[in-house]
Amino acid sequence: MLNPEQKIAVYMEGHIDSDYGKMGTGVVRYLKNPIVGVIDKTLAGRQIREFMDTSKEVPILASLKEAISKGAEVLVLGIAPSGGRIPDAWNSVIGEALENGLSIVNGLHDLLQPQWGVKIKNSEKQWIWDVRVPQFVPAIAKGKVAKLENKRVLFVGTDMAVGKMTAGLELYSWLQKEQVNVGFVATGQIGITITGHGIPLDAFKVDHACGAVEQVVLEQADKEVILVEGQGSLLHPGSSATLPLMRGSCPTHLILCMRADKKTLRSPEQIRIPDLNAFIALNEALASVEGTFPKAKVIGIAANTSMLSDEEAETFLKATSAKTGLLVTDPVRFGIDEIGQQLL
Repeated sequence: MLNPEQKIAVYMEGHIDSDYGKMGTGVVRYLKNPIVGVIDKTLAGRQIREFMDTSKEVPILASLKEAISKGAEVLVLGIAPSGGRIPDAWNSVIGEALENGLSIVNGLHDLLQPQWGVKIKNSEKQWIWDVRVPQFVPAIAKGKVAKLENKRVLFVGTDMAVGKMTAGLELYSWLQKEQVNVGFVATGQIGITITGHGIPLDAFKVDHACGAVEQVVLEQADKEVILVEGQGSLLHPGSSATLPLMRGSCPTHLILCMRADKKTLRSPEQIRIPDLNAFIALNEALASVEGTFPKAKVIGIAANTSMLSDEEAETFLKATSAKTGLLVTDPVRFGIDEIGQQLL
C-alpha cells in the first residue's frame, strides 16, 4: 500500500492515448499521492490533461531521470500490454528506478519481485509491490452476502476496458460527498493501487474467485452501500470474471458500462454487441437466477463518450436513454449524480 505522501512518477511510454494506458490514466485521475509527472518521451513537454479529462496539473516528462530530479519516490508501471506481460524493453527503466532508490508498483501478471527484488538497496524504505498477487486463499462461496440488508452495486460491461472502474470510483466519490456510509471493493490492479485494498480477481483460481469476492464484500458488511468494481464482460469470449462477481457479491443493483463508439467488441471485432435491452435483461437474469439470489436491476448506464464531440455525446446519451428507459451519462464528462440519486 502506498504512503499517501510519496511522490509518484507514472511510466506510460507510447501509450498515453491508448487503451493499454488505462492503469496510468486511472492512477493520474484518482490516486491521492502527488504525481511529479508521466513519462513518455514522444509527448514530453505537454500536459496530461491534453489527453484525458482531469483538472490535475501533471507534466509529461522525457525520462525517468527527469522524474527523479523532481523528487519521484515511486514508479508506477502505467501500461497494461496484452496478456499482462512485462516487455524486455522495460528492463532498463526498472533497473534505473531500483538503482536510484525508487520503489515500484507493478499491476501486471508478470511479477517483478522474484527477478528484481535482489536489486533493492534499502529494504526499510524501498519495495516492489506486485499488485496482482492474491493475499489469501478464500473459502468456497456460500451465498452469505445475499443475507445482507444493504445495497450492493455491481458494474457490468458490454466489453473489457469500457470504464467499469471509472464509473465505480466516480459514484464512490459522489456518495462520499453525500455523506453516505459507502464502501468500494476493488477487484483489479488499478482499483487496488488507488484504494490500497481489494482483490486481484483474475489472479485467483476459478474455484476460489467467488469466495474471494464474497470475503471482501462481507468485510464491508457494515456499509449502507457497497460498490463492487466490475471486470470483463459476459459477452467477451476471453472473460470469466462477471459470473464470480455476481455470485460473490449477490448484487441488488447493476450499472451497465459501455463505449459510445463501439458496436462490436474492441477485440475480437467480429463479435457484435447485442441489443442493449436484451443484454441488460441477460445480466439481470444471471444475477438473480429466477429469484434464487437478490433481484438486481440495472439502474443506469455509464457511457464513455470521450471520442465524441459535446453535441455528439449529448445526442448519444439521449438516444440511449430513450431506447432503454434508463438514466444514461458519461460519469467523467457530465457527472454521475442522477444515477447516485436513483440508487439512494
